[in-house]
Amino acid sequence: MGRSGNDSGSCGHAKVGEEETAGEEKNRERPRASGEYKKWDEVKFAHRSEQEFARLLDFYDIKWLYEPVSFDIAWDSRGNPVAKFTPDFYLPEFDLYIEITTMNQKLVTKKNRKIRLLRELYPEVKCKIFYKKDFEGLLRKYNIKLEEGIQGKAEEFEGPEPQMEGETESGD
Repeated sequence: MGRSGNDSGSCGHAKVGEEETAGEEKNRERPRASGEYKKWDEVKFAHRSEQEFARLLDFYDIKWLYEPVSFDIAWDSRGNPVAKFTPDFYLPEFDLYIEITTMNQKLVTKKNRKIRLLRELYPEVKCKIFYKKDFEGLLRKYNIKLEEGIQGKAEEFEGPEPQMEGETESGD
C-alpha cells in the first residue's frame, strides 16, 4: 500500500482549541493493520530509505506490511479526524510499527509530535522511530551502499541494485 495521502501533512491544519488531542477522553479503538505480504521489489515506496529497510527485513525473513494503517491523532469539534499518522512499516511477528525518518529537522519535529500523540492516544501501540543516524548505522553495519543517498526517492534510483553482504547478483 503506497502513500495514499493519509499522512500528507494534515497535522496542524485544525485550529488550536478546535482539535481534540491526547488530553481529552475519547473512546478510541486501535485500527488493525492488514494487507498482503510482499517482497521489497513488489512495492512502490515513497523513499529509498524505506525500500532498503524492506530489503533488510526480507533478507532476515521478517514479515512486514508497508503503511497498512492510519491512526487518527486529532479531531475537530464535531469528532471528525483532522490529522492522521501512518507509520511506514508494521512487523506483525513483533506487533511493532516502524517509522523511518531521514528528513530535515523541521519535518522530523512534526513527525516526533505525531508519534508522541500516537503513544498518548494509543498506549498499547508499539512504534519505533529510526532517525537518519540510526538508518545510516544500519546501512554501514550491513554494508549497503546507496548511490542516491538516503533521501533519494525509490523511483528516481537509476543504477545497479545495492548488494547486501552475503547476497549474490541473483539475490540468493
